[in-house]
Amino acid sequence: MNKLTKTLILALFITGCATTTSSSSSEASLNANGLDEGIVSYVVDGDTVVLQIDGSEETVRLIGIDTPESRPGNQPVQCFGQQASDFLTAYLPEGTIVQFARDVEARDRYDRLLLYLYKDGEFVNEVLVREGYANARSYAPNTSLQDTLDDALDSAKASDRGLWAVCESSEQPL
Repeated sequence: MNKLTKTLILALFITGCATTTSSSSSEASLNANGLDEGIVSYVVDGDTVVLQIDGSEETVRLIGIDTPESRPGNQPVQCFGQQASDFLTAYLPEGTIVQFARDVEARDRYDRLLLYLYKDGEFVNEVLVREGYANARSYAPNTSLQDTLDDALDSAKASDRGLWAVCESSEQPL
């Protein structure tokens, strides 16, 4: 069984077993793989997107990853932050249909929906880490796919991909 198949099986398990507090996301229609579907409205930054889910807009924070900050605010713009945001914007342009799975907690403290995203069967969270746009970061209790993300991080670091090739360690997301 390959890694993608294992990830999709785990995602199906998570979707069936996770609890959620969002009525709009819990009513999302299921695709043929048993995953919920949404449509990308726009990308906020490298680890946050806005999706249309059953006619409602939801701000979504991707689970298990952290990208460098790309927008000035409470934290300064970080090395490779704009590249991470640009990559996700190109990878998930407006109108892209994505599938998603939840984990244990439905929302973070900022009321963003917490999701694992898939595009055409590819695990988006993992792509961001593997290509060096994001760090794998565990946020308990939402850790069901953390081993996959940690493996992708090891690969990105070993290959000096993305931020691992150009940013000083002090400039990388924690």
